[in-house]
Amino acid sequence: MDALIAAAARALAVGDPLAALKRVGLRDDASALALRGIAMAQLGDLVRARSLLRDAARRFSPREAVARARCVVAEAEIALVSRDLAWSAKSLASAASVLQRHGDTVNAAHARNLEVRHLVLIGRLDAAESVLAKLDPSPLPPALRATHELAVAGLATRRLNTTVARAALARAEAAAHTSGIPALTAEVESAWRLLDAPAARLIARGGERTLKLEEVEALLASKALVVDACRHVVHESGETLSLARRPVLFTLARLLAEAWPGDISRDTLVARAFRAKRADESHRARLRVEMGRLRRVLRDIADVNATERGFALLPRRASEIVVLARPVEEEFAAVMALLADGESWSSSALALALRTSQRSVQRALDSLALSGKVRAFGRARSRRWMTPPIAGITTTLLLPAPLPE
Repeated sequence: MDALIAAAARALAVGDPLAALKRVGLRDDASALALRGIAMAQLGDLVRARSLLRDAARRFSPREAVARARCVVAEAEIALVSRDLAWSAKSLASAASVLQRHGDTVNAAHARNLEVRHLVLIGRLDAAESVLAKLDPSPLPPALRATHELAVAGLATRRLNTTVARAALARAEAAAHTSGIPALTAEVESAWRLLDAPAARLIARGGERTLKLEEVEALLASKALVVDACRHVVHESGETLSLARRPVLFTLARLLAEAWPGDISRDTLVARAFRAKRADESHRARLRVEMGRLRRVLRDIADVNATERGFALLPRRASEIVVLARPVEEEFAAVMALLADGESWSSSALALALRTSQRSVQRALDSLALSGKVRAFGRARSRRWMTPPIAGITTTLLLPAPLPE
């Protein structure tokens, strides 16, 4: 490694891309192209950065396996930042294995951290936890240790384990300050704000109030029966029943929970659950069928009783029934939740994260664009979508519930 390459690498390590470009900006050898790519990524030109890294990987000889693997890891990081979630996770895992075999444990750990962040974004929390459990952050330099702790905090936040998340963010904050990289410090500060912002609404006995993540965690650990409208599940004493794939049953469960301790009329249930303006006998017959199904699903934790005017929910063990709702409820809230991180997303990445069809996402984006809530830039496959973050609201609970892996 010549002196200019070494100096450029040191500049990039402390977050000074301009100093790095002064040393290698006019060179086109493989090492210089790789460093130029990383510098352009730090400056925000992600398209140019990926192009340079791909050129560098092609120019490194087959014998320079470590250098090629580092280019793959750098490109994966750019793809993650630009929310291109369709990149090959196998290529990243292969690069991590190459780096580990050749003794580059630092970059191998960095590759695993990228894998964890990718898995969290697409909702595969169990897989992310498995990868994270095998990582030892102790040998990492401060910057990478901070990103590792951010990954730990991100996973813990999605798991609603705020104690672990706060401890990880404290470690990330210390490591970020040690690294001296302002962008990293700002990312940690943003994560802190996420934990302190309103995360959901509690609806109970005709009233409602906002909750922070710690309060949501405490609620789910309590003895209350919680109808979770953020993730479309029902919680009670550590037991979780998912109704994510049975939307009509979940709507009925929520309506009954909002009415507790009273009942709710059949006409209201038909109008809200079936979207019928006027209830006829066919609607009433369907309501009886769906209530029978809901009664079977909830039989271990609650009874669904018929009353003179409608139906009522009666818990078997819980002392109360509450509804946990999103802080802001509107159509396409899940799409808005992902876009609210301030990053640019492609429709294919949104579909992958939401586990739905790309066409459904495109229809949602078109509707949101017409109302001015999102904006697009680029064309065809390079088209990306963005929206400003929702001020003062954490979007963690707006994300789709992770399905069984």
